[in-house]
Amino acid sequence: MILSGDASASIAQAAQALAHGELVGFPTETVYGLGADAASDTAVAKVFAAKGRPSDHPLIVHVADAQGVHDFACDIPDFANKLMVQCWPGPLTLILPRREGIGLATAGGQNSIGVRCPSHPVALALLKAARGLGVLGVAGPSANRFGRVSPTTALHVASEFDPSLLILDGGPCPVGIESSIVDCTRRVPVLLRPGMLSQAQLSLACGQAVLTQAEYEGSDALGSAPRASGMLASHYAPKASLRLLTSLAMCEARTAPERPVGIWARSPIPQPPHGAMIRSMPNDPQLCARALFAQLREFEALGVAEIWVEALPLSAEWDGIRDRLARAAVPAEAKVGTSSLN
Repeated sequence: MILSGDASASIAQAAQALAHGELVGFPTETVYGLGADAASDTAVAKVFAAKGRPSDHPLIVHVADAQGVHDFACDIPDFANKLMVQCWPGPLTLILPRREGIGLATAGGQNSIGVRCPSHPVALALLKAARGLGVLGVAGPSANRFGRVSPTTALHVASEFDPSLLILDGGPCPVGIESSIVDCTRRVPVLLRPGMLSQAQLSLACGQAVLTQAEYEGSDALGSAPRASGMLASHYAPKASLRLLTSLAMCEARTAPERPVGIWARSPIPQPPHGAMIRSMPNDPQLCARALFAQLREFEALGVAEIWVEALPLSAEWDGIRDRLARAAVPAEAKVGTSSLN
């Protein structure tokens, strides 16, 4: 059931559903979330069941403002506070020490918990209304079946779940890929998942170097990374096999006419395979991120057997998109244009 996110009555109805332990689909600036009361282990269990997601794979808590973090986290380091001031509301999740006695199921049984404050006006209105009803925060993983392509419209969400699910429609998500995740449970900030906030932007925001996981592991720092949302090697996957190729490889590859491919490329493809469905990829990384998941879903709806995506530039502003495509793609050693798509 899709309701207008602009209507106060819809916000109130969704907040009431959360307060009664039900699930709600809601928009954020990144992707649509499947929300539940983050402090209720019973409600959170419904999220895992609906998504088919392992219960030890942690969820992210969405809060209405930075003050709401203290309901779920403790011992917050100074660099984390600086990131909140500079980057919230916005597409950034912080992994923090979990406050004892709350959010155990949301955290996947860990002593750490992921928290963020979204910037989408519908999400903020819902979080504030729900807080007024006693819901301190909303656990909100992407509103899709586990491992599948993330949703960036209300219709994407409706296609994944039972028609009875209440969904707030806030239009297409303006960012389009999930938040950057910074681990703040160690002595230094560590970037666990790239997003549209780059490593350099995050370092500037917190006043010290934010390390990548590889940089951290190569230092003499102690402590391992907590589990975090969206960190599996295979994730965000469409039903069709996805290949990352250069434009030259796309021209040289061939596939049988009865097995069409969808091509998303920035470069011209002068000799595409027979029957290929070609879509233009934006040259701007922000526009590309906004279009990514919707484009994968369009190719799925067209029934293509394979999706070919032109390899992305190596510059930092493309890191988040590159990460999502790498997790969605078939193994690099798989051959293009083969008869088997298993």
